[in-house]
Amino acid sequence: MDESYSHPEVLVSTQWVSEHLHDPKVRVAEVDYDPAANYTQGHVPGAVLFDWKKDMNDPLNRNILSKEQMGELLQRNGVSNDTILVLYGDFNNWFAAYAFWDLKYYSVENVKLMDGGRKKWLLEDRPIAKDVPSYPSSKFSVAEPDVKIRAYREDVRAAVGGPGRVLVDVRGPKEFSGEITAPPEYPNEAAQRGGHIPGAKNIPWGMAVNDSDGTFKPRRELEALYASKGVTSDKQVITYCRIGERSSHSWFVLKYLLGYPEVRNYDGSWTEWGNSILYPIEK
Repeated sequence: MDESYSHPEVLVSTQWVSEHLHDPKVRVAEVDYDPAANYTQGHVPGAVLFDWKKDMNDPLNRNILSKEQMGELLQRNGVSNDTILVLYGDFNNWFAAYAFWDLKYYSVENVKLMDGGRKKWLLEDRPIAKDVPSYPSSKFSVAEPDVKIRAYREDVRAAVGGPGRVLVDVRGPKEFSGEITAPPEYPNEAAQRGGHIPGAKNIPWGMAVNDSDGTFKPRRELEALYASKGVTSDKQVITYCRIGERSSHSWFVLKYLLGYPEVRNYDGSWTEWGNSILYPIEK
């Protein structure tokens, strides 16, 4: 792990997690899009499951969890305000990063990502368990939303072409160009139109991690990657993808690893923008 990151404290290694498996002050959570293919087949011993579709989204509205729903999720998994909550997951921490962003929206302090996620844990042949743990319920005091880290559709529209503002499209090149409307992992979840928000810079999320084990690249490489597209720390940055999970990953890189002061995640992303009447696109 690169200690020169702006906030290295938000990352822990697989070794750190291994050493704290029985620490009562630590709770590990696996965040999955498809738990049946991941968590159910084996997970970090003692880890609880945050099912992205069921646990990290409002069941009736297209929205993130409310303050009350977030509190209920944490309390039923035995997470209190002084618990260190370590997140990891499938797809190189896509959905774990989304959960991190969601938790930071409510100013949860003691939350971290396991660098490399599920992929690195399995590559290192570390122990896995199939039992579903149960912990005593806890009390958790949830703060009011930090609206500075979330962008809505109108915020994005105002940012298009605006001085000192930049949009970062973290999808793959074929999604960005409009050749396809969804990544191969989700072929049935698409927008009506293919393309990208006008003026957006295409910096795929995967360019920030090492192919070998899914860990984040060193700070120097990350700075060069974003600077090469004009995404610098003096600008107001908005990240987006298709449903907000990959863009949370890039938001995490920019805000916590590189220390950009103004970074927002547009979780409505392409499925909202690409389906909106009278909203311009480019191909």
